[in-house]
Amino acid sequence: QLQASGGGLVQAGGSLRLTCTALGRTSGYSMGWFRQAPGKEREFVAAHKWSNNAKYYADSVKGRFTLSRDNAKNTVSLQMNSLKAEDTAVYYCAAGRSLIVTTMSRAGSYDYWGQGTLVTVSS
Repeated sequence: QLQASGGGLVQAGGSLRLTCTALGRTSGYSMGWFRQAPGKEREFVAAHKWSNNAKYYADSVKGRFTLSRDNAKNTVSLQMNSLKAEDTAVYYCAAGRSLIVTTMSRAGSYDYWGQGTLVTVSS
């Protein structure tokens, strides 16, 4: 079970840090963040691939968002800086066990999902 937290209301240019806490161990699982804005499909934001310890980011967030994970605490975090109005969405964390590089950005590749946390960026 995954629990996402840290969402809230922030002004454009501000920062937020989202945290996803797993009730079980995250070792062996790739972890990802997705978001879904009203009326839009869920889209990939960032992910960490367990097997090669690599991080992947959507072009829209590169240089602004940073993913980190703490396997000892079973958490994965998303530091979001320089937020824009278009970052407004419900953010979801996800975990998957058998991901390959070409499927890291596909929501259907993940096995477990958190409940989502709302991020609202005011312009």
